[in-house]
Amino acid sequence: MATANELTLEQEIQDKGLTAPRLTPDLIDSKITHEQYFHVDNTTVTICYLALENGFGVVGESAAVSLDNFDVEIGKKVAKDNAREKIWALEGYLLKQKLYEANKAR
Repeated sequence: MATANELTLEQEIQDKGLTAPRLTPDLIDSKITHEQYFHVDNTTVTICYLALENGFGVVGESAAVSLDNFDVEIGKKVAKDNAREKIWALEGYLLKQKLYEANKAR
C-alpha cells in the first residue's frame, strides 16, 4: 500500500499536469504478489519479503533501538516501506532502460 508521502507527491505531480512516463505508487503496488514477515526472536528486528510478479523478491528490514519501544506492527510497516523503496529503484531503472532503448531505435 502506498505511503502517505507517496500519495501526497503523486497528487502534486497530477495537479501540475506532469505527464511524462513515470512510476506511480499504484504501479509499484501492482508488482507485489505476496508479502511475508519474519521477526527475529528476542530482538527488535523485523524483515519483510515482497515477492514480485516476475518471480524476483526484495527484502526490507526494521529494528528498534530498545525492546521497550518495539512494536510488531510498526516494525512490519517500516520493513515493508523499506522493501517498497527497493522496488521503486528497480522499476525506475527498468523504465529508464525502456525509454533509452526506444530513443536509441529512432
